Amino acid sequence: MKVLIIGGGGREHALAWKISQSQAVKKIYVAPGNGGTGLDDNIENIDITENQDLISFAIEQKIDLTIVGPEAPLAIGIVDAFMKNNLTIFGPTKAAAQLESSKEYSKNFMARHKIPTAKFSTFEDTKSAHEYLKNNPAPIVIKADGLASGKGVVVAMTDDEAHKAVDSMLSDKLYGNAGTKIIIEEFLKGEEASFIVICDGSTVLPLDSSQDHKRLLDNDVGPNTGGMGAYSPAPIVTAEINKKIMDQVIIPTIEGMKKEGIKFSGFLYAGIIVDANNNIKTLEFNCRMGDPETQPLLFRMQDDLFTVLLKAAKQELKGVEINWDNEYAITIVMASKGYPTKPILGGEINLPDMQEKDTIIFHAGTILKNNKLITSGGRVLGITAKGKTLEIAKNKAYNMLRKVKFDGVQFRTDIGKKALN
Repeated sequence: MKVLIIGGGGREHALAWKISQSQAVKKIYVAPGNGGTGLDDNIENIDITENQDLISFAIEQKIDLTIVGPEAPLAIGIVDAFMKNNLTIFGPTKAAAQLESSKEYSKNFMARHKIPTAKFSTFEDTKSAHEYLKNNPAPIVIKADGLASGKGVVVAMTDDEAHKAVDSMLSDKLYGNAGTKIIIEEFLKGEEASFIVICDGSTVLPLDSSQDHKRLLDNDVGPNTGGMGAYSPAPIVTAEINKKIMDQVIIPTIEGMKKEGIKFSGFLYAGIIVDANNNIKTLEFNCRMGDPETQPLLFRMQDDLFTVLLKAAKQELKGVEINWDNEYAITIVMASKGYPTKPILGGEINLPDMQEKDTIIFHAGTILKNNKLITSGGRVLGITAKGKTLEIAKNKAYNMLRKVKFDGVQFRTDIGKKALN
């Protein structure tokens, strides 16, 4: 079997790494891939990004399964285009991907189907947004409506910060077309968890739980990022919380899409807030695996991911189960200087010659130039480790991280702290 993975981040490296372990897979292509996938003898990078070129490649190479990693291709309808050419692809259609590509659509969808979420209002002009903020003081959350690579959210803890966020998005066009419309929603207190499932249109297969760390700096301060680290499983997701998420969020979403004439097939990610009374609310939906949550999740997954995703793409997920090892896994993101606003790129990366047992380095923003590994993105590497306890996994990851060198590196020192506390 031949597999094509679309994307070039840490999530796609982890997907390619895991799928390369399948006995059924003979060839893996990643478009465009990164320095890490380029260093792997079992994976081939291809410099193709346009939909029609990817379709032509899939037809010529007789690709058996295409997997879409990031959100941008989904939003422009790559799945629809592949399906029109009778190509097997795993991911949601353009209509289904609106759950992520438009926060306004997502919030209205949740309201229609009584899925618990924060109260919200939508704005396209600064005057009405500022007026709303006067009557709804901080803490409050301001979100760009469209896709902003995980960075279009401001959790404003002061009124001044909230007003500045409105101006930066609507007046200064900080996120371009993604921020021509904004959502202002109530601030929810609690602990956040990532809940990801695989769907084939009707059957839902949950993955194990995980928790991301969105803020740039320790103790959850600083700007929002695409994710600075993650661990799995997340102790906050007890059996009780798991059932609530499935019953109140995941199943109503899949059924709600069906009622609206949309079949959801792909990864569905619900960002969930759990309050002190174990009540849940939905912060957001993503229509793909989270990054960096993918890395610790797949490091713990015991089954053949290729077989699971092929069955899902063919609407044959019923009866499929996934086994997880009993260990904890953690990923620490090493980011470029200036990330998330203006990352400074082009520095050489020095990796250790030997990796420790139960550790792996997933690449995100890296490229190979003249046999040297160079930084090419805001988030550069995901240092991932596994252990019998989260403390052991965390220590292994940070020990490995200290052996990796590049100029201006940023990383958090407290990934996993909430679970350990």
